[in-house]
Amino acid sequence: MSSPALDVDAVAAFLQAAELASFTRAAEALGSTQSLVSTRIKRLETTLGRLLLQRHPRLVRLTPEGERFLPAAREFLAAHGRALAAFTEEPERITVGISEQAAGPDIPLLLSRLAAHDPGLVVNLRIEPSSLLEAAFEAGELDVVLVRRVGGGRTGEVLREDVFGWFASPALTRRPDAPLPMISLVTECRLRRHAIEALTRCGRPWREAFIGGGMAAVLAAVSGGLGVSPLASRIAPRDAVDVGADWGLPPLGRSQVVLRSQVSSARGRSFVRELAVAFRG
Repeated sequence: MSSPALDVDAVAAFLQAAELASFTRAAEALGSTQSLVSTRIKRLETTLGRLLLQRHPRLVRLTPEGERFLPAAREFLAAHGRALAAFTEEPERITVGISEQAAGPDIPLLLSRLAAHDPGLVVNLRIEPSSLLEAAFEAGELDVVLVRRVGGGRTGEVLREDVFGWFASPALTRRPDAPLPMISLVTECRLRRHAIEALTRCGRPWREAFIGGGMAAVLAAVSGGLGVSPLASRIAPRDAVDVGADWGLPPLGRSQVVLRSQVSSARGRSFVRELAVAFRG
């Protein structure tokens, strides 16, 4: 008795729905419709004779069978991509610039997962402050940038809005008579300048406590109690608290995470669409 054949589109629909925990976001990433994604996944479940996903009104979860199938689904799609690229003379390259203040510390992991969907696409990544990335994009050095904007800016797709706060370890002691110990990412960071301007306007003294070489270092410094850091609440350490109100610090407002792209190829546009869905989700 022959084994049933797996449909590539159905496996792709399952993988996107599983990773994004949503049929709606999976359809957006695939350039499809929610109903078609649902139909393909049901067809896959029928083929395998297993229930792979639990459907809830606002959330999709993997069943134990789905958890078991997930690694095999990833390898299946990767092998399919390698097969399609077997006779391709040159891989397509895409240069991506991402601000850690926009995306947090898990950028390489996310991009590697997205790139795995198309092994023929080579991603060149630059991690820099938003101001430098926007300048490089305008100069044509980058195909895609994902940046954080404080205030107005040029055109782009707004993926989300974030609220800023002053985050610190709960163990950090407040000293009203001493300069505020501030932790920041890099000296060129727009959020750092925004925070300094806010402190200056309200006459609050501050001092450099730590300047991190990366977002992971900044978050570690916050958790370690070295000082207070202006951060989007979404990327602040889980063990940190917003001390802004209790410490009488000035509000920092909101900002936007913006995606700008000048990619023209179908393969590149598909990658950008998946990138947008991942960050929007």
